[in-house]
Amino acid sequence: MADVQGNNNHVPVLFSYSVFSRPSSVPAGSGHELLIQKFLSIYGHQIDVHRKFVVQLFSDEWGQYVDLPKGFVISEKCKLRLIPLQMDITTLGNLSPSTTVFFCCDMQERFRPAIKYFGDIISVGQRLLQGARILGVPVIVSEQYPKGLGSTVQELDLTGAKLVFPKTKFSMVLPEVEAALAEIPGLRSVVLFGVETHVCIQQTALDLIGRGLEVHIIADSTSSRSMMDRMFALERLARTGIIITTSESVLLQLVSDKEHPKFKEIQNIIKASAPESGLLSKV
Repeated sequence: MADVQGNNNHVPVLFSYSVFSRPSSVPAGSGHELLIQKFLSIYGHQIDVHRKFVVQLFSDEWGQYVDLPKGFVISEKCKLRLIPLQMDITTLGNLSPSTTVFFCCDMQERFRPAIKYFGDIISVGQRLLQGARILGVPVIVSEQYPKGLGSTVQELDLTGAKLVFPKTKFSMVLPEVEAALAEIPGLRSVVLFGVETHVCIQQTALDLIGRGLEVHIIADSTSSRSMMDRMFALERLARTGIIITTSESVLLQLVSDKEHPKFKEIQNIIKASAPESGLLSKV
């Protein structure tokens, strides 16, 4: 594979990133830099160019992907994938207002009688949205089939939200959302809350980490119709590296310092503890 054939013929290559794979071709003799450019041309809207990556080649000998050898060039049909390197463990989970966006998922009127402890998660959602406005954190809001399920509940003030959009897909990660995210330079983290934990929250979180973003799910502002569904969804998501946290923890992490100019305003939001509801129960 590493020998240049010395011609200008194009060679078929399967390019994979995250859960996506797309067949394409590159000139014979293409090396690492050209391959990276090809990945960016195909998946550029999904790739955080500020992260480091490794290109891997599928090895028939080993039956799995291996890191691309130094000096590698394309000479025959092959499969490649782009893998984002993990963040340094010392930075994992850190939040800052300039690199964070809040996702408020499907907090709609018709869900009120069905979702467990809906009043409590709405109360916490109010705190989060207020904190986002104070700290200048962008907010993206989805509404699942609002024609049938109604709009976002009136208790949640969506003033200043970057995007409020209807959807029928369970995941919030739609083209209009990806376009909005692309407008946030240096975006690293998504703080996610809403309903239902095991459906729209779970599918949104998995789509986001598949795009290289870090996801923080607010345990005291997400719920389901079934507490068992909620519990197992959070356990599954935690095993994938998604951070399960609380509203107070996130808001204080975003200010990070008592001397922060907005600390007093955030302190006023959390002065009364969030509801200690039945969300703490196992089933």
